[in-house]
This record gives sequence, structure tokens and C-alpha cells, in this order.
Amino acid sequence: MSPIELINLKPASSLCPLQTFVACAHQMLDPATPESVLRLMEPKLLAQLPALRALGVFELFEIRDPSLRAWLDDELAKLTTSTNGFHINEMHEQALSLAEY
Repeated sequence: MSPIELINLKPASSLCPLQTFVACAHQMLDPATPESVLRLMEPKLLAQLPALRALGVFELFEIRDPSLRAWLDDELAKLTTSTNGFHINEMHEQALSLAEY
């Protein structure tokens, strides 16, 4: 079963951020994925970054695909810059609310 089928099988509220991230990343790395689907996966994948960062996922695991890793590093840097004014509890609450999303 393809990752896109996994996303369509479960309602969005039942997927955890890691499941959503992995399914979207697999779709984005599949050369057979149409451009229209790639554009749908990007915001879904990016929406998971605050929760995954708060959980420390990127401290434990490394993205092996160089282009995906570079793009996510850029996006994480933007996220870090935009959240510098947040208190750690606010970031934790944001990650929890995204995890429920």
C-alpha cells in the first residue's frame, strides 16, 4: 500500500505527526508522484515540523535524501527564527495541538 493510500485510509485526526510526515516524505521522494500530489504533500509535511522538532525527532534521526534534508533544514531554520519569541510552554502547546490535528 502506498503512503498516499495510508493518508486517505485514516482520518487526518487519527494520524500522528510522525506517521503523516513519513507518508508525505515517501510520496515526495517517489519519482512517480505527479506534481499535483507533490504540491498537496508539501504543506502537510511542513505542518508536522513544529511537533516533530518539539519531540526531538530531528536530533535522533537524519533525513538521508540530500534534497529533502536541505529543504527541511531551510524550513526548520525559518521555523526557529519565527518562534524565537515564543516561550517553551507555548511551543509545547503548539506541538500538542498539531499532534491532535
